[in-house]
Amino acid sequence: MTETMNTEVSRVGWERTPPVTQDVQMIENVNRTATNQPEDVHAPLLGTVVSLAAPGSTFRRGEVLAVIESMKMEHEVLAPFDSIVAATVRSVGETIDDGEVLLRVHAHHFDVGAESVALSLRSAGSIRPDLQSVIDRHAYGMDVNRSEMVARRVATGQRTARQNIDDLVDEGSLIEYAPLVFAAQRARRPVQDLIERTPGDGMVAGIATVNAEQFGPEASRCVVMTYDYTVLAGTQGLNNHRKKDRLFTLARQQALPVVLFAEGGGGRPGDTDGIGIAGLDGPAFRLFAELNAVVPLIGITSGYCFAGNAALLGCCDVVIAVQGSNIAMGGPAMIEGGGLGVFAPTEVGPFDSQCENGVIDLEAQDETHATRLAQQYLSYFQGRTSPGSAGVPDQLLLRDVVPENRLRAYDIRQAIEGLCDIGSVLELRKRFGVGIVTSLARIDGRAVGVIANNPNHLGGAIDPHGADKASRFMQLCDAFDLPIVFLCDTPGFMVGPEVETHAQVRHASRLFVTAASLTVPIVTVVLRKGYGLGAMAMAGGGFRSPMFTIAWPTGEFGGMGLEGAVRLGYRKELEAIIDPLEREQRFQELVNRMYEHGSAINASAAFEIDDVIDPADTRRWIQAAFDSAIPGLKLRGVKKRSMIDTW
Repeated sequence: MTETMNTEVSRVGWERTPPVTQDVQMIENVNRTATNQPEDVHAPLLGTVVSLAAPGSTFRRGEVLAVIESMKMEHEVLAPFDSIVAATVRSVGETIDDGEVLLRVHAHHFDVGAESVALSLRSAGSIRPDLQSVIDRHAYGMDVNRSEMVARRVATGQRTARQNIDDLVDEGSLIEYAPLVFAAQRARRPVQDLIERTPGDGMVAGIATVNAEQFGPEASRCVVMTYDYTVLAGTQGLNNHRKKDRLFTLARQQALPVVLFAEGGGGRPGDTDGIGIAGLDGPAFRLFAELNAVVPLIGITSGYCFAGNAALLGCCDVVIAVQGSNIAMGGPAMIEGGGLGVFAPTEVGPFDSQCENGVIDLEAQDETHATRLAQQYLSYFQGRTSPGSAGVPDQLLLRDVVPENRLRAYDIRQAIEGLCDIGSVLELRKRFGVGIVTSLARIDGRAVGVIANNPNHLGGAIDPHGADKASRFMQLCDAFDLPIVFLCDTPGFMVGPEVETHAQVRHASRLFVTAASLTVPIVTVVLRKGYGLGAMAMAGGGFRSPMFTIAWPTGEFGGMGLEGAVRLGYRKELEAIIDPLEREQRFQELVNRMYEHGSAINASAAFEIDDVIDPADTRRWIQAAFDSAIPGLKLRGVKKRSMIDTW
């Protein structure tokens, strides 16, 4: 046995042997040395002797005396105490049975202070070659070893994939999947070149926690994944598709929300696009779509997001985009390839356009802001916070939100902010369907959805975009058991020849169909106008649908707008008055009479609504209703709704 072999094998044997104190070892050695009788060392199993210590060799307790091979596995025979080999009974190459004597040893007393080679190697903490190779492979994907790529990213004012994930998740919580994969063979590049240039095949992904300090480790678990734009422009490769398949499946099995940073250019020529005929049989898009209405899906993008990346982004419940982003189902190459013209990437799906048309739900100033928004959005689906922990606005201020002048417009957001816990309101799709305001918020720590008419747009009338926006938001809340607060101030559905060219009948009716499918509790507060079909839509289809329908003192009700009702119902009387001033005076008298008849107090007296309340008492009503509601029906990993519409 050479010194090198002894060193390596002894190290392993020493590490596997339970430690013995110096005092105990010294006593054992002295006792055995005094008897000076050799002791037999037996074979632990049937096998072939592949190495055997030579007579005269000395060994510390736990060092390897022999190695026996059995069923292609090598088994070490360790020194039972500090010893010197007296004689060998068997030879290398012989087959030996279980329990047969291999060799005989005498106890040996080492000089005081002597240290075996095994101890020296142990204290040095050396890393085995196989472990070192793994460490080296992981290092290729670390930002510290990719200075050139990181510098390019910094130059655009953006962060790296790993920086975004590190900022999003709780520190030290990420378990990364498949970081050692790389791009499939492209243009016959050497494998080592692909390993170094395409770490992770352009995707960093795994399981982590977000907001664990606030909601605990179980409720905060999620899948996180990000395309790495520094690797082949964030395109979709075969291996990162497989990585998505793996994690989307885990997300479904374990009911884990998914946060996806989608930036890049879709399929990769020569990789996914070169599989088979067209490479169209990958399951990633189907697997991701199947998560819809099962777990929250959060999409974030910065820069260019085209084709397959955009398709995944569009499947998300919420799209968070950094200012200056471009989002489109086809990038410049696809557009030009289709003979549709030549465009710069910045001309396709620009940020402002996608905010106004409803593609983008939340606008972020930069990637840091985007991750903060993602953390906040996810929090509404992770649990209830301590009641009142965020602070409660002065409820007396709600008394003055709606002007005394019934014709004066006002900011509905003052009512939303005034009702909800301080700092808890997150408005979605602010620049789309502006006649309706949809927000996630908290009341007494409970996450709720808020749907409100906006009197500053068409007087609060509901147009097609507003109807679509409210309908989809209802689906989102229902899928994840968020009760809904409707703040009604509408003259009804928008009417007229122009709006009907935009399929108003179909869009408006979505509100009734969606509301009829809700399983979460809803409440309706009429701030001012509650007219016609639009008001019924803001009450889940009718004033008896919510857990309560109440009004502020400024509330007014009617089958249609008061002015319209007077002009229609008193047309002949008004037309008979020749003097225009007298006719207008009579018209105002009739309107005032209708207003008095349809006032909130009279509506409550007729039991068409449940009460007229002090606005400062609204929050208490909402808390009491939701506290008494049947607990949500949502089970983790089970679809309560068949789907949440992407639109």
